[in-house]
Amino acid sequence: MFSLSTPFRLLPDADKLSFRSSPNGIAKLAAVRNIPESDKYWEQYTILFDSASDVFSLITPHDIRRALLDAPENVATLIRVTSTRLFTLISDHTFPAPTNASVAAFASSFTGSTERNTTREVLNCLRILQRVFPVVFEVEGEGNAFELDVLWKKGEVVEDSVEAASQTPQFVIEDEDDSDTETKEPSPPKAKQQLPSLGERLFSSIIDLLFCCGFTLPSKIQVDHHKINYVIWEKGIGSTTDPGSSHAYDNNKTEVLRLLLVLLSRQIYIPPSALLSTPSLYTLHVVQKTPRRDVLTLLCSLLNTAMNSSLATATSVAGMAGKLPYNHLVFKGEDPRSNLVGICLQVLCVLLDFQSGSARDKSLGDEDANLSAPTARTNAFRYFLMKLHRTQDFAFILDGIMGILEQQMGTMNIILPGARKSIPYINETILFFWKIVELNKKFRTFLLESDKCMDLVSYLLCYALEIKDRPQQHGLCRTISYIVQTLSAEANFGAKLTKPVKAQLPAKWNSPGTAADFMINAVYAIVATTSGALTSLYPALIIVLSNLAPYFKNLTVTASTRLVQLFTSFSNPLFLLADEGHPRLLFFMLEIFNTVILHNLSANPNVIYSILSAHKTFEDLGTFTLSGGLREIRRVQLAKEEQARKADVKGKGPRVDDSQPHEEKAKLLRTESETALALSESAESQTGSEPEVQDPEMVLPTSPTSDTMPASTSTSEKARGKMRARRSQSLEGINLDRVAAAGVGRNGFVPTQEWVTSWQQGLPLDCVMLLISELLPKVQELQASRHRTTSTSAIVEFLGTINLQHVLPPAPPLAPRRFLWSDSSVVWLTSLIWGEIYVRGMTPLGIWNGTGVRLFYVKHAVQQRQLTDAVSNVVGGLLSRRSNSEAGRQSRS
Repeated sequence: MFSLSTPFRLLPDADKLSFRSSPNGIAKLAAVRNIPESDKYWEQYTILFDSASDVFSLITPHDIRRALLDAPENVATLIRVTSTRLFTLISDHTFPAPTNASVAAFASSFTGSTERNTTREVLNCLRILQRVFPVVFEVEGEGNAFELDVLWKKGEVVEDSVEAASQTPQFVIEDEDDSDTETKEPSPPKAKQQLPSLGERLFSSIIDLLFCCGFTLPSKIQVDHHKINYVIWEKGIGSTTDPGSSHAYDNNKTEVLRLLLVLLSRQIYIPPSALLSTPSLYTLHVVQKTPRRDVLTLLCSLLNTAMNSSLATATSVAGMAGKLPYNHLVFKGEDPRSNLVGICLQVLCVLLDFQSGSARDKSLGDEDANLSAPTARTNAFRYFLMKLHRTQDFAFILDGIMGILEQQMGTMNIILPGARKSIPYINETILFFWKIVELNKKFRTFLLESDKCMDLVSYLLCYALEIKDRPQQHGLCRTISYIVQTLSAEANFGAKLTKPVKAQLPAKWNSPGTAADFMINAVYAIVATTSGALTSLYPALIIVLSNLAPYFKNLTVTASTRLVQLFTSFSNPLFLLADEGHPRLLFFMLEIFNTVILHNLSANPNVIYSILSAHKTFEDLGTFTLSGGLREIRRVQLAKEEQARKADVKGKGPRVDDSQPHEEKAKLLRTESETALALSESAESQTGSEPEVQDPEMVLPTSPTSDTMPASTSTSEKARGKMRARRSQSLEGINLDRVAAAGVGRNGFVPTQEWVTSWQQGLPLDCVMLLISELLPKVQELQASRHRTTSTSAIVEFLGTINLQHVLPPAPPLAPRRFLWSDSSVVWLTSLIWGEIYVRGMTPLGIWNGTGVRLFYVKHAVQQRQLTDAVSNVVGGLLSRRSNSEAGRQSRS
C-alpha cells in the first residue's frame, strides 16, 4: 500500500512552506544563538530548494539582516558550512550527478531508497551564498570586520607530515663525512603552515566549477578521472575547437558566474568618495591572485561566449522565432543562452574596469603624464586584454560587437512599434567596447582601418538617439559620446567621413549625404531634442565635430544649416550667461568654422553661405557685453509676460471667431513673441536630469537667422513701434546688477562683466569676420543683380570657386582633443557599470534588491504591480501559485 508521504517527494512544496513558517526553518537562524556546525539544521539549506527562485523567495534580505543583528555567529556558520559543503561536493566522486539523476531519484522514492543529486546540492550552495553575501556587504559597509574574520582569516596548522614534506630538498649534495658522524643537533621548532582562507578557497572553487566536466563542460572532454579541465568554453580567441554546450551547462555557468558577480559587488556598498582608496578585497584577489592559466582561460571563455552570441542566436530556433513580429509577447520565459551572454559581459566589464588601491594602472613615465597602463600585478585581466595582438582575434571581437549592434538596429528599424524585443545585453556590449578601445591600442588601430568602423559609430549614435529621451539611460548616452570623442581624435577616422554610411540605419535617423553629414545631423538631434536634459554631453559632442572639421567636404545644405543653428543657439544670451562653462561651446563652434574655412573653404560652399546668412549673429558676438545680454534677456521676459497677459484678457472676454481681422492681427503678434521667447520659455519650464549640470533647454531655430532678429519682419511697422515703446518704458530704471545677481541659470551662477570679458576677448572670431567682410559685399551684389529664385544656386556656385589665401592666416597644425581619464571619470564609469548590473539583477531574482547600495542612488518608481512571467518565476511551487493567485485577485479588484 503506497502512502503519499515525504519520501515520495510528491508534495515538495510542503517542506518549502514549512521552512518559512516552522521554528526549525529560517526563523531559527536569528532566534537560536550559536547553532553548532554539526547540527542537522544546516542540511536543509542544500537539499530543500529546487531552483534559484526558491532560494531568493524563501530567504529574504530581512531574514539575513535580522540574523546578523541578533545572532551574527549563525550567519558566519551558515557561510562556513555552505562553503565547506561546496568544497566537499566538488571533490566528491558522485559529482556532477548524471543528467537523469532527478528522474532516478523520483523513481527510487517508490522503493523507499534515497537518491542524492549532488549537482542540485552544489547549485543550492551557490544560491545560498548569492543570497547571503549582499546583505553581509550592506550591513558591514566600510568596516568589514565580520568579513575579515569569516572569509579572509588564515588558519594555521602544524603537521609532521607537512613539515617533512616541506623539508625534503629538491636537490641534495651529500657529504661523505656525514655517514661517520652521528652527532645530533637539537631539532628546530615545528613551523606553522598557513592554510588558505575561506575566501581564497571559495574563489578557487568557483574557477574549478566553471571548468567542471559534466557540470559546465561536456563529459566527453574529461581526461581520466580529472573532472576539472581548463578548456576554453567556445571557439574563438585562444581556441579553434568548440567543446559543445547545452542549456543545462549554460544554466550552470550562469549560476556560478552569478556568485562570482555577487562577490565582486562588494564595490557597490562603498561610497564614491572611498571607491579608489578602499579596494574590494574580493575583486583585488581575483585580478591579482588568480593564477595566470586561470586568468587566460576565463578571459577567453567569457570573451568567446559573448562575441559568439549573435551567431548562436541567428542559428538557433529562438533566433528564427525572433524574426517574427511580437514573438516576445507570445513565447515567454528566460533564455539560458541570453542570460549567460549577459552575465559574461557583466563580469568582463567589472573585471576590466576595476582600478582601486594597488590595482590602479601604472604611469608609463612618458612626456604625457596622463598615459598609464595596467600590469600583470595591478590587474591581470586588463593587462592580458591589452596584450591581444592577433588580427584574427581583433576581427573576431569586432564581428561579435557588430553582430550584437546589428541585431539591436533590427529591433529599431521596423515599421511596427515594439514588434521585436530589444537585445537585453546591448548596454553591457557598449561598455565592453569602450573598455577594449581604451585598453588595446592595436585593436583601436585595427578598428579605424576597418571598413566597419563608420558603421559601428553610426549604430552607436543611432542607439543614443533612440534612448536620449529616457532619463535612466542618459549615463549610456554619455558613454557613447565619450567613445565617439575618443575615435574622432584619430586621423584614420576623419578620412572615412567623405564616404556615405553603408549600414542599414533606422529611417528616422538616417540622412542623405556622407558620413560627415550623418555625424552633424546626429549631434544636432541629440542637442536639439532633449530639452536640456543632456547638457553635460554638449562639450563632448561639439568636440567631436571640432575634431572632425578638418575632414568636412561638400556638406549638404541641411548639415551646414544645422551647424550654424547650433552656434546661434549657443550664442543666445539666456543660454550663454546661464552657466560658467557655456562660453566654451561657442569657442568649439568657432573652431569648427575656422577649421572649415582654413582647410576646405571652396569644398564647403553651403557652410560658407550659412555663415554669411547669419553674419549678424557673429558681429553681435564680437561686441557682446553683460549689460547688453541682460537687456536682451529682460526684453524677452517682458515680451513673455505681455503675451501671458493678453492671453488672460482674451480668455475672460467673449469668444471671437478666428476668422475676424483683429484676431488675425493678435495671432501675428503672438507668433512674433513666440519666436523671441523660445529659449527663455523652455529654460523656465524644463530642468536637466543630471544632477551635476542643470541648464536651460535649448530650442534650436528652424533657420540660421531666426534667432538673429527678435521681432518678425512680417509684423507691421505700427505694431513694432508700439511694442518698442512699451519695452523701452519697461526697461527704464531696470537695475541690471539686480537681474544678474538673481542668477540667469537654475544653478545660481551670477555672471559678471569681468567674467564676460575674460572669455569674450578670447573667442576666435577673426577668421570668420575676415570671411564675412571679404565675401558678404560680393554675395549681396550677386543677390541684387540676379533673380530671387536663382540667386541661391548662383551664390553657392560662386562660393565654391573662391580662394582667400591672400586674406586668411595660415592654417595651424591639427590638435584634436582626446578624452582624458580622471579619478572622477573612473568612479563615474564604475558606478554606471554597476548601475546597469543592478537593474538587470532586479528581475527575476532581485539579487541586490532590499539592500542599501552606496555607490549610486537607486530611485524606485511607484507603479501598478503586474502579473508577468518575471513575477511568477520568482516564487517556486505551491508558494508561487498561492502568491500569484493573491496577486491576480488584487489586480482584478
